[in-house]
Amino acid sequence: MRALHVITGLGVGGAEQQLRLLVRNLPVDCDVVTLTNPGAVAEGLTEDGVRVTHLGMRGNRDLAALPRLVRLIRDGGYDLVHTHLYRACVYGRAAARLAGVRAVVATEHSLGDSQMEGRRLTSGVRALYLASERLGRTTVAVSPTVAERLRHWGVPGPRIEVVPNGIDVAGFRFDPGRRESVRRRLGLPQEAYVVGGVGRLTAGKRFEVLVRALADLPDDVRLLLVGGGPQESVLRRAARHRGVADRVLFTGERPNGPAGPSARDGLDLPSLLAAMDVLASPCAEEAFGLAVVEALAAGLPVLYVSCPAVEDLPREAAPAARRVQGGADSFVRALRQARAQGPGPRSAPDAAHHYGIARSADRLMDIYTAATLGVSST
Repeated sequence: MRALHVITGLGVGGAEQQLRLLVRNLPVDCDVVTLTNPGAVAEGLTEDGVRVTHLGMRGNRDLAALPRLVRLIRDGGYDLVHTHLYRACVYGRAAARLAGVRAVVATEHSLGDSQMEGRRLTSGVRALYLASERLGRTTVAVSPTVAERLRHWGVPGPRIEVVPNGIDVAGFRFDPGRRESVRRRLGLPQEAYVVGGVGRLTAGKRFEVLVRALADLPDDVRLLLVGGGPQESVLRRAARHRGVADRVLFTGERPNGPAGPSARDGLDLPSLLAAMDVLASPCAEEAFGLAVVEALAAGLPVLYVSCPAVEDLPREAAPAARRVQGGADSFVRALRQARAQGPGPRSAPDAAHHYGIARSADRLMDIYTAATLGVSST
């Protein structure tokens, strides 16, 4: 089987890194097209031996990109097209059908109650999404929570399949030597209590809650923010305003594994997680909660506001994950309690193993097979 993955961009983000991990684990001949931004994940895919094409799309309304994508799909002789993220789903599903490919699968990575990938959920956004959704055969939700949101939007239930995000559990295994080394390189005192936040620095992730909380925590508490995005300058100003700028460290975008050009300095996500004592996730509208699952794989206790990945499992699957309701004051209390409990064994719980990438790849292959067989039988 030959499959083409179409994605909006390939900077360092959850959906983008999930695509790279899936391509590594799918028993399929895969190529990738990025509509925009051939960033660090594109470089990593190329290092993996995957052919990556940059379509050079100039904006959401660059309709000239559609015939270019149609030609690329037609010339590639693909059996299936798999789209990821809103813009790629709208253009990719239409291009696949125009190119004669009817086995079209789309993954919905980031649908919240009031936003999708940081854009407000207007009636126009919803109408365009539903119109393009009818051109595919299956829409994949990364959690039952997202599946329910899609049904509420109007996507027919039989067209929705749930395939949770997957992680390389072994790649996040805690290494005490790596913890010491990374702390030294970052200038973090070995005795400091390090609160971590991982994700795109956007308003929806609500990392300003952690900056506010830090101001009410002891001076030896540090905040390590892993990610890049438009809110970085806002968060820096907030830290200065609160008098904690010297206690907040920004790492910028980091890959979730050691391979790839952007990890050659050794500060990939598993290494940074090893340097933390707790992960805090203040986002109120997660579609899955990939950073939480990765932190659990690293053996960290986790405090979260929204995480379908944990909430969809029995409580005992992630005993070190605790839901926090409220804002900065709630995180102050929860972080004080987490610190008072002392460090745990730093082993991965059942929840992390439940989301192993092999299981996700196997489930996705079942969907690919059904999609291609469904085409051949109609």
